[in-house]
Amino acid sequence: MGNILLALVPAVMWGIQPLILQTIGGKTSNQQMGMSLGALIFSIGVLFFHQPVWSWHLILASFVCGLAWAFGQITQIESFHIIGVSAAMPISTGMQLIGVTLFGIFYFHEWTSTMDYVYGISALIVIILGVFFTAYREKGDNSGKQGAMQRGLFVLVLSTIGQVTYNVIPRMADLNGWDVLFPQGIGMAIGAMAFSFFFDKKPELFSKKSFQNIAAGAAFAIGNIGILLSNKVNGVAVGFTLSQMNVIVNTLGGLILLKESRTSKELKLTIGGLILVAAGGILIGLTK
Repeated sequence: MGNILLALVPAVMWGIQPLILQTIGGKTSNQQMGMSLGALIFSIGVLFFHQPVWSWHLILASFVCGLAWAFGQITQIESFHIIGVSAAMPISTGMQLIGVTLFGIFYFHEWTSTMDYVYGISALIVIILGVFFTAYREKGDNSGKQGAMQRGLFVLVLSTIGQVTYNVIPRMADLNGWDVLFPQGIGMAIGAMAFSFFFDKKPELFSKKSFQNIAAGAAFAIGNIGILLSNKVNGVAVGFTLSQMNVIVNTLGGLILLKESRTSKELKLTIGGLILVAAGGILIGLTK
């Protein structure tokens, strides 16, 4: 039970993270830099309590992990600006669940029994259906939603590549979760500065909005250590999947707190898709 509760820490913290970002506002570069600074500050604080066993293997793998996160996160933030949190997060979650679960199956060989495959494959089918439901937009809408959704989906595919890479590198490199944080934080900060120039013509890396968004970085950092430790004890397929139940928090938060608009049919399908993604996550959890 303790290991499952550990896996839910990132679910809560990552659930409120995009809501903090969109409430504070700012450019994509502001939000990304603020998150990276928050994560870096947290990792420096950890150094006072935990000294890593330094090696080039640890430094390089963790740094690349941080770069992958920076790419995945800044593209995800960009998708918030294009299609909104309540549309982007269920789609992003579904894509990441599929990507990380496939790594867990074929690379880490985490599914070993027939029932693992029955639950797991059923879960992936349910998740894919949930993503399609969430991405649905009514035809004939002259507000540009169809075009925005297409752009948003493309950006989210890019985000998924970065996010999946960030999640599997520590396990592939067999790294300790606490040891990873500081060199990973350096990679996150450098990646944030570099990738910002692709999304904003004049990135505002150290403006007031960037520093305000450190609050979102703090929420991410707590979830980050949670996922690193959870993946170690639960396995990537289960640990990551349970963490992605953050989709419930951020999707409902986007609709209720951020007041993101939907037609009646779109709203019903969004909620239905959200339920399917969550159900798929629970099914994958049964493979533990």
